[in-house]
Amino acid sequence: MAVQLDGRLLEILACPCPDHGALVAGTGTDPGADYLTCSVCHRSYPVTDGIPVLLLDEAVRFDTDPDPTAG
Repeated sequence: MAVQLDGRLLEILACPCPDHGALVAGTGTDPGADYLTCSVCHRSYPVTDGIPVLLLDEAVRFDTDPDPTAG
């Protein structure tokens, strides 16, 4: 189910990371996911029962690929 938030609310919400990036609905891999994703740091925050949980401890990264050079 896609995030259903008022557009005006999305305009004023910002990521709690130090860069305070704008938040967009969904994730980089699933635009219909129940997450808000920061356009700067790419952390995704869950939206639970219509309420964004904007806590860094709750954020996940969907865009991270394992480092192929790591051994």
